[in-house]
Amino acid sequence: MDVKHSRRSFLQTVGVAGIAAAARNVGALAEQSNSVEGARRFHWFQMDVFTSRRLEGNPLAVFTDARGLTDSEMQGLASETNLQETTFVFPRDAAIEHEQGIKVRIFIPTEEIPFGGHPTLGTAMVLRGMRLASQKSGAAKSSDTDEITLDLKVGKIPVTFHTDSSGNIFGEMHQVNPIFGTVHDRETIAALLDLPPDEISSDAPIQTISTGLYFVIVPVKKLSTLQRLTVAPKKAYDYIAGQKLPGLGDFYYVTRDTGDPAIGLRSRGLFSTSEDPATGSASGCTAAWMVRYGIAQPEQTVHILQGVEIKRPSHIFVRARKSGDTVTNVRVGGHAVQIMEGTFSL
Repeated sequence: MDVKHSRRSFLQTVGVAGIAAAARNVGALAEQSNSVEGARRFHWFQMDVFTSRRLEGNPLAVFTDARGLTDSEMQGLASETNLQETTFVFPRDAAIEHEQGIKVRIFIPTEEIPFGGHPTLGTAMVLRGMRLASQKSGAAKSSDTDEITLDLKVGKIPVTFHTDSSGNIFGEMHQVNPIFGTVHDRETIAALLDLPPDEISSDAPIQTISTGLYFVIVPVKKLSTLQRLTVAPKKAYDYIAGQKLPGLGDFYYVTRDTGDPAIGLRSRGLFSTSEDPATGSASGCTAAWMVRYGIAQPEQTVHILQGVEIKRPSHIFVRARKSGDTVTNVRVGGHAVQIMEGTFSL
């Protein structure tokens, strides 16, 4: 039977009863189409991360139960959402999750990555909300919402929660200990970025650092310089490729010239093809960098503001510990707010 009736043949159905019968037939066919045997449905949330205001911060899609999805399907869904990152949660037995954390995988639209700052915070916020709902139904203890530990490719990342002075839930992730890599020549980096050398600060080195992902921290002197930056030329990314870093590598630009005493740093995540509203992984690297070189004191919380130039202001709060010359316990925190909820069908 050909179910693709034209609009004209539908309207030629005789009488009101005929139109009603045709409408019922079309409705039945639509219902049948929507319940195809074998279709799978996957619940997801979209969060705005590193903000307490919707339509700001960095968007994130979180699939709360990805069991049954293949690697290629997860990659396809990450491409479909077309957000900076999409995460997939794999629930396991409670005893295993207590010991090892909740298994989560992180994808960008083109590949899987071992870690990401805003995916970690946003996913933990979603899982906390789910536990809170279970707690209200008597299925969980109140302490279950104080800390969520994620089991990521980079390792176990705990996220702790508290209610801040504004009454909002604040989450803080504990990133892996920093790896301090290459210190780069100021004139060389300036030439690669098409900047005069004197626009890059000499107060602290340009350095490659990782707390899960590698970034080259580039300190610029003036906010006006930061504001006019564009995506780095190909020669700059050829230079990074030559460093042979494991995984992704990018520049992260910061300035102490913020124009606001409450803001410790302004930053931009201008990557090879786009700009990131909030880069929690790079912010962790920056926290380690600041504490190592005396820009921030150990355990001092620094408020980093990112995303202003693309009208997605993001508020990232960082701190780190230092013992002798060793920087440890890098923490990156902020808020997150739910903006969408739905179901994907495959």
